[in-house]
Amino acid sequence: SWCRSVSVLAHHINGKPVPSKASAFFDVKDPATQELVSRVPQATDEEMRMCVEAATVASASWSKVSVSERQRVMFRFQHLIREHTDELASIITREQGKTLADAKGDIFRGLEVVEFACGAASFMMGETLENVSKGIDSYSYRVPLGVTAGITPFNFPAMIPLWMFPMAAVCGNSFILKPSEVVPGTAHRLVELIEQAGCPPGVVNIIHGGKETAQFLCNHQDISSISFVGSSVAGEDIWRQATLAGKRVQCNMAAKNHAVILPDADKEHALNAMVGAAFGAAGQRCMAISVMVLVGKARDWLPDLVEKAKKLVVSAGTDPRADVGPLISAAAKRRVEGIVEEAVKEGAKVHLDGRNVVVEKYPNGNFFGPTILEATTSMQCYQKEIFAPVLVCISAADLDEAISIINNNPYGNGTAIFTGSGVASRYFQNSIKVGQIGINVPIPVPIPYFSFTGSKKSMLGDLYFYGKNAVQFYTRTKTITSNWNQKLPQDIRMAMPILGQDTVS
Repeated sequence: SWCRSVSVLAHHINGKPVPSKASAFFDVKDPATQELVSRVPQATDEEMRMCVEAATVASASWSKVSVSERQRVMFRFQHLIREHTDELASIITREQGKTLADAKGDIFRGLEVVEFACGAASFMMGETLENVSKGIDSYSYRVPLGVTAGITPFNFPAMIPLWMFPMAAVCGNSFILKPSEVVPGTAHRLVELIEQAGCPPGVVNIIHGGKETAQFLCNHQDISSISFVGSSVAGEDIWRQATLAGKRVQCNMAAKNHAVILPDADKEHALNAMVGAAFGAAGQRCMAISVMVLVGKARDWLPDLVEKAKKLVVSAGTDPRADVGPLISAAAKRRVEGIVEEAVKEGAKVHLDGRNVVVEKYPNGNFFGPTILEATTSMQCYQKEIFAPVLVCISAADLDEAISIINNNPYGNGTAIFTGSGVASRYFQNSIKVGQIGINVPIPVPIPYFSFTGSKKSMLGDLYFYGKNAVQFYTRTKTITSNWNQKLPQDIRMAMPILGQDTVS
């Protein structure tokens, strides 16, 4: 396969692979087997500068390409993604571990952003007002930023890069992508495909590395914006550095997403939704449900949830029976084991324990089985983002208490309510202080006609990923005031000009 032919990945700069002269490398391992897939270089300063220079040259010419032609590139790109879905999914599963079905979902949710980019011109239009003063017109239009950059996480190797570079490129920018150093392969294939679709060399580039590369991108004066998805520790650091360097920045970070189950909910639908949202992708989603708030008599449904979770098959992502794949690394597994052990010491009740799950064919995999803990909000398992197939269950006497629990949590990526009552759901959506809300929908990630509107400590920046907000993020407004009066004034005027103050005769 494509992955097996790679030993040390090259950067992708100006339309071609650029082998690195790095002295430090990151190992890319199959999380189900620990087999070494490839090695990723920590880019040298010279390589990073070369990448920015290529992007700077490309942005000057690409910004002058008609928006119609830029959209046509996106049309061809979305077709190529569809044609190569199976290939892309196999790369994702090999490097990231998620099931092949989930990998295809990863690709499809990114593809939706490319489809939106195919019609982005209608969101790039400016505004015009004729005759703001006698014979004077004002109009504005949106222009590209120039060189833009993105830093992406391990959990969505296709979707999150596709949140970024298609929208940046269709708006007329060039883009530098630093993919996660543990799942780089999918990004390479996507960039090859967009170039096959007609995107000129240098418009989308890949530079590899870890924190050193991220810091370089944050501080280089020729880069206009940074998009980041990942941990809060990294995101807050990137936000500080890049904003201080004068860049436009958007950072999507940690989350603790609650689902409220009311006793009047459709029980089967609600519990099935919880199983998928808590344990799908091994819980490694920033929109996974990690807390279930059981209101009143819904607490009696917990044993039924446990029975459903017990039936899930934990195995390698390539196993067609697999429901839950491995965690990304042995270190991630150790961290989660520590959090569960701490929860037990704090008095949490373990209804289902996935710590000692055995996957016979894959004894070396980073597997962690579905785990259900009954806890309180004072416990660390509630307060920390676990990022694993661990569901924390807490009880609430009524809907107001459930709302209070969620609003007191510092994170605000997403939340959901399961109920048969329109009155309750409307009260919930109007009372809750979270950016994305599902009503009988467990993972309310908006389709790209809207934007990804996480809030509170889950988001830094006031312009969101994809949708109309992405066009605003990747462009700036230029406003022109023009005077084409037949008779232009011939005198010197020292006072501040006042528009719109004509004398009405």
